[in-house]
Amino acid sequence: MSYTTQQPYGTQSMSINGGNRNAKNLPFNSNGEREWSTGIFDCLEDPITFVTGWFLPCIVYGKNKTRLEALEQGAPHPQGGELLGPDTIVYGALHCFGCGWVMGMSNRAVTREHYKVEGNAVNDCLMSAFCAPCALTQQSREIELEEQSLGHAGGGMGQFVANPPKKI
Repeated sequence: MSYTTQQPYGTQSMSINGGNRNAKNLPFNSNGEREWSTGIFDCLEDPITFVTGWFLPCIVYGKNKTRLEALEQGAPHPQGGELLGPDTIVYGALHCFGCGWVMGMSNRAVTREHYKVEGNAVNDCLMSAFCAPCALTQQSREIELEEQSLGHAGGGMGQFVANPPKKI
């Protein structure tokens, strides 16, 4: 009688519902987790989302949450996320009392789980409490990579910037 010593594992040809959750093909560690696709201080590479996250973090939070929920159902959010939904309002109200980080921490954990990104609740808490604009922008950019892998432009805040007129 022979015993199997290895567990089955996913291969590149296997697909999951949704898009590519590791668009930059970053290596996974022994726990099956990887780093974020962008660093926490790379937030200035998406200045529109960062500035919106600085002045109106509830907007970025609400869009990120609804975009991720749509991707978990297998398709990008058709409008690039809800601009003003219940999550936006609740986060905004909590943020006014200095407690928005609680919801931010929770959604950051959900985002990490969705993309198999390494981290823990302490890091999520610290990032959400003391660097919310950077954390929200990092999450938005991670979500945008999956949306782009599905052929969607991405639902980041940059979609609201008007295109300059073209010369004829």
